[in-house]
Amino acid sequence: MPKVTPGPGPDPRPRRRVLGWGPARGGPGAPRALTPGPAMRRGRGGVGGRPPFVRAPAARLLEGEETEPWSLSNLFKVTKLIRGTRTESPALAEDAQPTESEKEIYNQVNVVLKDAEGILEDLQSYRGAGHEIREAIQHPADEKLQEKAWGAVVPLVGKLKKFYEFSQRLEAALRGLLGALTSTPYSPTQHLEREQALAKQFAEILHFTLRFDELKMTNPAIQNDFSYYRRTLSRMRINNVPAEGENEVNNELANRMSLFYAEATPMLKTLSDATTKFVSENKNLPIENTTDCLSTMASVCRVMLETPEYRSRFTNEETVSFCLRVMVGVIILYDHVHPVGAFAKTSKIDMKGCIKVLKDQPPNSVEGLLNALRYTTKHLNDETTSKQIKSMLQ
Repeated sequence: MPKVTPGPGPDPRPRRRVLGWGPARGGPGAPRALTPGPAMRRGRGGVGGRPPFVRAPAARLLEGEETEPWSLSNLFKVTKLIRGTRTESPALAEDAQPTESEKEIYNQVNVVLKDAEGILEDLQSYRGAGHEIREAIQHPADEKLQEKAWGAVVPLVGKLKKFYEFSQRLEAALRGLLGALTSTPYSPTQHLEREQALAKQFAEILHFTLRFDELKMTNPAIQNDFSYYRRTLSRMRINNVPAEGENEVNNELANRMSLFYAEATPMLKTLSDATTKFVSENKNLPIENTTDCLSTMASVCRVMLETPEYRSRFTNEETVSFCLRVMVGVIILYDHVHPVGAFAKTSKIDMKGCIKVLKDQPPNSVEGLLNALRYTTKHLNDETTSKQIKSMLQ
């Protein structure tokens, strides 16, 4: 019988009980990426069916504090922060309720989020006036066809106006959440622990944003309808013809809407600009407060998605889509705000790991998210981006 060598005794050093997660990468001296061991990657647990311990970065967070080894219970503390639904654990929904200090911001943001699903439903059902517009263009002398096309386009432009105005409300909500989740004296990790209901709302905004832009990118009718509306409105003004709908979308608003819909991912562009503006307007706030909040959320999503031990607990496939969208959303915001972006070696986001997680999904389900990383990030094509990362996104 082989001799069994006893392992080292318990570490006598005191440990603070904090969340076992943090940014995956950093500069010199930063904690190495959280990489599940071989047993965890293969979905096997450790002793007694429990996941094996992984010490980094579970052992050290942003501020270098020690913590307990990574554990399943710690990960579900993270899960409830990101996804306050009953699909993973009955306790998650209750735990995501706002505390007294969160309520003011939470209630303001909640008013906006309540309208989000209706916006997505309207966008999903948007069919456009392509047939009427083609008929009007092919028969310019036929007044009935001109009136029919105009009558079809005006209510659609009303919808487009509603979408644009919602983007402005969403921007204001995001700025309120950023202010709450990055304020001193707490670190980003402490904020995400203390204000879990606000963190969940932040994730929901990103989820909505990526869903909106995925739908918009696959619907060319939106820009075609709005272009026809503007051309026709301009002709009517030249001919002094009163135009129904002109009062609803004046020239200044039409210009802003035109810039908004010209973007491939208009909602994401709005939030990226809002985050950049938030950082530039709050110069007394260390930029790390914002970037560390974003990188931490990216790491949480990545770990939940790449570790079979944790992902197997998802009983709803929509949770996977939620985490993927949130991960991509915070990467893009980080890349716009951080001076060297998300793709540099010093980035606190494990970009190779995040891209691999995306590529491990069914291709049809993530192509829009991969395109968002390809075309809406700021630093992907910088010289500091490794060839391997560029190759992974080709």
